[in-house]
Amino acid sequence: MAEAWKRPREGVIAEEYRRRLMEWRRQPTVTRVEKPTRLDRARKLGYKAKVGIIVVRVRVRRGGLRKPRPRSGRRPKRMGVHGFTPWKSLKQIAIERALRKYPNLWALGAYWVGEDGRYKWFEVVLVDPHHPAIQSDEELQARLPRKGL
Repeated sequence: MAEAWKRPREGVIAEEYRRRLMEWRRQPTVTRVEKPTRLDRARKLGYKAKVGIIVVRVRVRRGGLRKPRPRSGRRPKRMGVHGFTPWKSLKQIAIERALRKYPNLWALGAYWVGEDGRYKWFEVVLVDPHHPAIQSDEELQARLPRKGL
């Protein structure tokens, strides 16, 4: 499965990949999904098919950040418009958007699932730290951040 995802535009999953992208473009920015698209990547992040863990697909824009030109005067060099690199990766932006939609959940991680000319899609694995099924799972408890650290 991991080998097929190295080149999704070719081989076994190419047609399915194109069909999914067309469908995902029409969906909202943050969409909850029943099962992870890439089960191998989700499992590496700590996904299990149990209550208290959900997977969310997040759409983010592609490319560098176009910073608006400042209104007030300054030297062109100090405007910070050209050569501006955002501090956050698109993956981090996707995680933050998912957490904004589900504020009571914690993110275990995210992985890339697709991109076209305009957008990138990431799937974020979210977990409810207060759910009894999660609290009794020692493996997941080790992955969750400790309070007070």
